[in-house]
Amino acid sequence: MHEYTSEARVWGLTCPGFPEEVSRARRWTRDILRGSPLAEDAELIVSELSANAILHTASGLESGSFHLALAVSPQVIALSVTDAGGTGTAPKVEHQDQEAEHGRGLGMVTVIAHRVVVHESDSGHTVTAELFTGSRQGGPR
Repeated sequence: MHEYTSEARVWGLTCPGFPEEVSRARRWTRDILRGSPLAEDAELIVSELSANAILHTASGLESGSFHLALAVSPQVIALSVTDAGGTGTAPKVEHQDQEAEHGRGLGMVTVIAHRVVVHESDSGHTVTAELFTGSRQGGPR
């Protein structure tokens, strides 16, 4: 392999901050990962992260948007959602009780993904969830 060549492939999509765009993000993810045993997990993760961006940041305002990035290599599928910021706090995992109607999405993502990283910048937050292709959900992580 040439030293400047990579086996990783990267896709990006910017969506307006409307609730119906979450289903578009899911379809986009499903289409790219068609045939992957991790496609359903990735689709659920993208759905949760996209919905969080719309509900909890300026991405959900009238002129807001959020950006998705999907990187696929032989070792990992990395899903990133970048929001428009506008909140005083970064996304965080909250441990809610069984009766809570909100606040469990990012916690669910951390259970499904092998690793979750939150990066904060002046323009917003990026949440990246990684699914390692060598092990499956429920196995050792």
